[in-house]
Amino acid sequence: MDAAKTKVPLDPADLERLRRLSTCVVASAVETFQLRLPNTGFANSSVQCIFKERLPMVGYAATARMRSAKPPMVGHGYYYERTDWWNHILSIPPPRVVVIEDIDNPPGLGAFIGEVNANILLALECHGLVTNGSVRDVDHVGLTRFQMFAGNVSVSHAYAHIFDFGCSVELGGLKIQPGDLIHGDRHGVQTVPMQIANKIPVVADAILHRRQRLIGLCRAADFSIGKLREAIQVPDLKS
Repeated sequence: MDAAKTKVPLDPADLERLRRLSTCVVASAVETFQLRLPNTGFANSSVQCIFKERLPMVGYAATARMRSAKPPMVGHGYYYERTDWWNHILSIPPPRVVVIEDIDNPPGLGAFIGEVNANILLALECHGLVTNGSVRDVDHVGLTRFQMFAGNVSVSHAYAHIFDFGCSVELGGLKIQPGDLIHGDRHGVQTVPMQIANKIPVVADAILHRRQRLIGLCRAADFSIGKLREAIQVPDLKS
């Protein structure tokens, strides 16, 4: 929780600029700052986008951990029993993204988020969910604006219950702290370092410009390998 409180939210205009960029170009832009290794900062393909046609999701992480295979040690296993984690969600600045690590092995027997919980989270200004576990009621959730990234889908909630929140989580090889800036679309989910987040759109625009220049060269009537080699050798931004 303390880590989340120390992070200053971006200007809404900067968030909107990020939301209009694909995860691929954002990842390439982040890489130019050399703050982390190129094989880190994003979840692997075990975490998939559920609603692939939607615009990118951007928000600050509210974290929790869950189980579903066995009943909780306290209570009856009814997955609406634990409501104190809503206070943690509201401690994170909006827009919010709920990130839930399912620690069962294997994860995803029961889904914590379905139609009702998705609407509860929307009321709490959460734009979506990221989990290595499962989700359900996909058709009904699809009628809302709530986005979901998950390991799979499930018929039942089983014994799904939150047992910890406001903690560090890890899913799909991606470590996430409360308050981290999350960016996701049909390609997957990543974190965006806050210290460079407001610089990403400008760098991304330059990357997109270079991409189009190279593509235009490939499609040109006077294309040649020599011209392509010369253009590729320009030591500028990652594509």
